[in-house]
Amino acid sequence: LARSLAKKPKVLLLDEPLGALDRKLREETQFELMNIQEELKTTFLIVTHDQEEAMTVADRIAVMDHGQLVQVATPAEIYETPNSKFVADFIGDVNLIEAKVVETDENGTRLQAVAQDFQIDSAQTTDANVGDTVWYAMRPEKIRIQPGEIKDGQVNTAGAMVWDIAYLGDVSIFHSRVGRAETIRATVANITRLVERPITWDDKVVLSWERDAGVILTS
Repeated sequence: LARSLAKKPKVLLLDEPLGALDRKLREETQFELMNIQEELKTTFLIVTHDQEEAMTVADRIAVMDHGQLVQVATPAEIYETPNSKFVADFIGDVNLIEAKVVETDENGTRLQAVAQDFQIDSAQTTDANVGDTVWYAMRPEKIRIQPGEIKDGQVNTAGAMVWDIAYLGDVSIFHSRVGRAETIRATVANITRLVERPITWDDKVVLSWERDAGVILTS
């Protein structure tokens, strides 16, 4: 890297530069690259298959599918407002819920989940027409999970049963079955040191989310 920067290039190409490093060293080197780039004001073009690496070091990310650029935006825009199912599914974890448009106007859109018995009230407007099939992309950390059973007439709420839990230390990922064996993932931060979880396998739970929790995708 030092030899490459010695001639002060206008653009520096880094082809998977951290692929051979262990996790901790890779994380430290990511921030080192960011500091070098900021200090030298040189454009770094980094090729990587590591999504976390791209989200950490990049000012802008280009997502490619079969050699074609499908979205170019900031990491936050790529993650929070993907422009297609491919981008939503490619970057990070996501719940992709197939739904039908029930109602849409300038105040938002009402969707009916196809494989699950719940409705989604979204703050997003859409070009799709009533009756069209769309996809609602929602990140696991946007979903609240609580023990209990769902009450009738609620929107942005789904009754489910926990069938798997992944404990990752800082967070726990709950896989819950909703409807016809469809799975929705919810991520919960482990902010306390409790060893016993209030929610465990086979528990009935209620999943809920805000109107702006997800994005409506038509392609």
